[in-house]
Amino acid sequence: MLEVKTLEVKAVDKPDERRDFPRGHLDALHLTGLDFAVGTFEPGWRWTQSVGPIAGTESCMVHHNGYVVRGRMRLRMDDGAEREVGPGDVFVCPPGHDAWVVGDERVVVLDFAGTMANEYAKRQS
Repeated sequence: MLEVKTLEVKAVDKPDERRDFPRGHLDALHLTGLDFAVGTFEPGWRWTQSVGPIAGTESCMVHHNGYVVRGRMRLRMDDGAEREVGPGDVFVCPPGHDAWVVGDERVVVLDFAGTMANEYAKRQS
């Protein structure tokens, strides 16, 4: 287990990096033992169309521990299991899924997975 030796505080409105992709963006903060992300997804966003070409995979291979702040999103696992999440929902989504915005409201998700902020929407070599 990683031992944190100093207090770290960062502001969400001053992310360490921003990754833009079609119909959305990710603001990432990197702290010792935690990569935190705020994902913003506009109506019409779908992982396979907006992020898949960047990731170079057929489905999202990032694990998410998320909290939905705003909007509704549908998640479909590669095995066909499917759920919809909305404001106030906390979810765990393992690698191997697609996702898309439901309706015409922007979706905002807080992700505490540790890998989303490191790997999500980064070009793979």
